[in-house]
Amino acid sequence: MGERGCEAVAELVPRLRGELGLDAVIANGENSAGGRGITAETGARLLSVADFLTLGDHAFDQAGAGEYLARERRVARPENLGEVPGRSWGTFEAGGVRVGVANVQGQVFMQELRGSPFEGADLTLDYLAESGAEVVLVDVHAEATSEKQAMGYYLEGRAQAVIGTHTHVPTADARVLPGGTAYLTDVGMVGGPAGIIGMDRARFMDVFLEDAPLEGGPADGTIGLDAALVEIDVEARRATSIERVYREWTG
Repeated sequence: MGERGCEAVAELVPRLRGELGLDAVIANGENSAGGRGITAETGARLLSVADFLTLGDHAFDQAGAGEYLARERRVARPENLGEVPGRSWGTFEAGGVRVGVANVQGQVFMQELRGSPFEGADLTLDYLAESGAEVVLVDVHAEATSEKQAMGYYLEGRAQAVIGTHTHVPTADARVLPGGTAYLTDVGMVGGPAGIIGMDRARFMDVFLEDAPLEGGPADGTIGLDAALVEIDVEARRATSIERVYREWTG
């Protein structure tokens, strides 16, 4: 969430790589630019410490985002947004393993989309299989918990991890499904827990109390980093564990 969220990621992720023995780091950069969207600058900042980025419904909110996504292969926007710049999937090498990442967006309580996220997930998994991905993580950027859970079961045994984003509030249902897929309804955010979904609390209250448009930027103060640690048996193509990771950063 915004500049301070990016600063927290830049400082904390290198520490977490050493502390937790991380082979790969995947982040959602959806709100890195002032709380809405991504720019080439915020994308580069996050990719200086992360291996790959996913996005969501604010992917094209910032000027120049289309040009950036058209050239940056380490950032994925949702598959079912229609004919827009960029790709919905990508791969990278980590510890001698080709890691595949896919991004789809939910339909329930979200802006109108041109395609089903389930059909989009099928497409991206086909692309990743053709690209030689040995393990696959799918970011489901969606509002409804039921839609995210449905996606988890839909991809059970076909993806090693299905992680939800968008609501900014971490859920307590991290588990490995019987088919070997690590699942979490929402990973949360890197933002100010004293705000409302990471945004300035006073400005956000006006949305509900005054029927005002959402204005203002990310919340000030301490930043909380929400994450999920997934362990995968690459040879068996199965996740073996998933657990919540939380750190605070004061800058």
